[in-house]
Amino acid sequence: MHTDYNEPKRLLAADPAIAERLSTRQAEIDAGASTNSATRAGLMMGGAVLATAALATDVFGQSSNLPGIVVDVLNFALTLEHLEAEFYVRGVGTAGLLPEEMRGPFDQIRKHEVAHVAFLQSVLGSRAITKPTFDFTAGAGGGNGPFADVFRNARTFAAVAQAFEDTGVRAYKGQAANLMGHDDVLRAALRIHSVEARHASQVRRMRGQKGWITQSEPGNLPAAATGSYKGESNKFQFILGQPDSNAQAQTEAFDETLTKGQVLEIVRPFIAGGM
Repeated sequence: MHTDYNEPKRLLAADPAIAERLSTRQAEIDAGASTNSATRAGLMMGGAVLATAALATDVFGQSSNLPGIVVDVLNFALTLEHLEAEFYVRGVGTAGLLPEEMRGPFDQIRKHEVAHVAFLQSVLGSRAITKPTFDFTAGAGGGNGPFADVFRNARTFAAVAQAFEDTGVRAYKGQAANLMGHDDVLRAALRIHSVEARHASQVRRMRGQKGWITQSEPGNLPAAATGSYKGESNKFQFILGQPDSNAQAQTEAFDETLTKGQVLEIVRPFIAGGM
């Protein structure tokens, strides 16, 4: 199914700071202030997609100037956002899959994920990866993995959604150190990270779970989806100085990071090709 990345409001929803800059730049243009030609063209054409891409270039600089490690982190994030965006586009677009109480929240999550993809693509420019081919049954291309009924069974769809969202939160957190010194990019990544955390909590609650993770409990997920919770039972947080005697409370209060390798191990069964 084709994923539409051209809905302007989704881009502005992805990062309020960009929306604010868009408004400011429009005011400057209206007042006759000088701005670069790409931004002026985008704004005057009334295309928020083009304008946001131009503004992202203003904020983060030419993608060709981004250090390799930053490009690697952003493309890693883009891979995960492509995964989530296509998953929700297909799920929400599948007639009869989702009950009404799930459809609204999942449609809103879809909008966010598509906006994240468009935003990361605009930052990366020509250095953005091509969207991989996905197999949401986790059969890595065979289409008959452990989640074979993912687009026929709302319970399976929601379970996979929970695994994706909880993984995404930890994945963004795990890459934060690699963006140190690149403040604009780090701030943008953290904005997306916070939204992913809200998604994770919402999905967990729709599945009858707590909004947070206790120890490494996967929350009644199928065995094939439990890899997302490795290491969550870590009970020592260096900022506290010593282990908390209440292990349950401490594991709930802190999400642990996942390395790039750990994340790829989790999502690889869903990526049929192109990564």
